[in-house]
Amino acid sequence: MKLDNYKPDELIEAVYQLDSKSLKKMGIKAVMVDLDNTLIAWNNPDGTKELLDWLKEMRENHIKVIVVSNNKASRVARAVEKFGVDYISRAMKPFAFGINKALKQFGEQPKEVVMVGDQLMTDIRAAHRAGVKSILVKPLVSSDAWNTQFNRWRERRMWKKLIARDGKPVWKTKL
Repeated sequence: MKLDNYKPDELIEAVYQLDSKSLKKMGIKAVMVDLDNTLIAWNNPDGTKELLDWLKEMRENHIKVIVVSNNKASRVARAVEKFGVDYISRAMKPFAFGINKALKQFGEQPKEVVMVGDQLMTDIRAAHRAGVKSILVKPLVSSDAWNTQFNRWRERRMWKKLIARDGKPVWKTKL
């Protein structure tokens, strides 16, 4: 297992700390974002004022926000309908399927996109496979849905290896 496949390009504390000016300087036209514990807390589907403000800033600055989630379509649609955000469901992360589908569907090039998620084993791995920049965020809440708990166990093992090789991660509050 190659460690670099799981190493995020950037670490920021929350997706809401990505600002449109920094993204534009990087040539980014679209933010692909995981749903649960990244965009919204898995157990709070209504989101927060921070989320709404961030989505408004992205829209006003012509940066697309596309949810790329492993959840089924009905779950993702119900979660994002109030936010007016496009989505790809059943993305099959850690494979590149969902990211590649979003790139094609929304007409973006890999170098013009970032993938933001809270899991090394799914979001970051899928981003690397698709050739897009990866940004890891801290999970919005410390609890996970039952199906994510196994990945967290694997992720803790991967972090130990990454830290042993590269040192402790440094979380930024903006890019």
